[in-house]
Amino acid sequence: MQEINSQSFLVTDPVQLDKTPTVLETDATKKEKKKALKEVGKKLSKMQDTMYAHNRHGVLVCLQGMDTSGKDSLIREVFSKFNPRGVVVHSFKSPSKVELQYDYLWRHYLTLPQKGKYAIFNRSHYENVLVTRVNPGFLLKENIPGLERVEDIPLDFWEKRFEQIRNFEKHITQNGTIVFKFFLHLSKDEQRQRLLRRLEKKEKIWKFTPSDISERELWDDYQKNYEEAINNTSTPHAPWHIIPADDKKMARYLVARIIHEEMSKFTNIQEPAPDQVVKDNLEVYKDLLSKT
Repeated sequence: MQEINSQSFLVTDPVQLDKTPTVLETDATKKEKKKALKEVGKKLSKMQDTMYAHNRHGVLVCLQGMDTSGKDSLIREVFSKFNPRGVVVHSFKSPSKVELQYDYLWRHYLTLPQKGKYAIFNRSHYENVLVTRVNPGFLLKENIPGLERVEDIPLDFWEKRFEQIRNFEKHITQNGTIVFKFFLHLSKDEQRQRLLRRLEKKEKIWKFTPSDISERELWDDYQKNYEEAINNTSTPHAPWHIIPADDKKMARYLVARIIHEEMSKFTNIQEPAPDQVVKDNLEVYKDLLSKT
């Protein structure tokens, strides 16, 4: 597994999703992938414990991808070794009536990670330049001044949203949040196979809805808008990684490995030194505790 170059998934230049592979060719077996993920997961867990004690940084992990791309299972497997106090998962659905009374980034600010913790966005603020762009009628629910009809959406509307998102991410990174953004790149054929499995397995049927079919018909629109969103918002402080997602086990390992490699660069994250009073009286405390 060591021959994999994690940097090859980093978006530094404009990408074309239809020319980007959804499968990583490798000789690794399922058992080897599972073992590799387990090992890196343990390392991430220890890193998070240290970050919790350090209490200076939070980590935001944004997961985006088409339906069935494996976001839920990735979260379960990659972060399974974490102390529950150190990670919080947020799944963003359609905005509530309360959330629609604020700007579209408001609910995302509220769920940013506390210092020392991870926040996982299962779908994220990027839905506001993806779902709303494919279905522009959703914008009318936001009660934006001057937008009464879809036809009122100005030509530069989406460019402004990209700029707002870049500014949002710049702001939070400048204040200690480390940002990871992963697009789980799934092929249309693999999605079809996964949707069929949902219908064939009793324990999976509940996940299927008729909208899975209607949304699938918009595949090309979503791919186009994902591509544009990624190309407009991959920055040095909050870069995108495009993860081949047809192989779930490999996708999980790649995400975990990338996070681990990047977090290893933050050498300033260390457990704090004990209080001087504690250091000066260490033996005294030990003696007192041994007698009680």
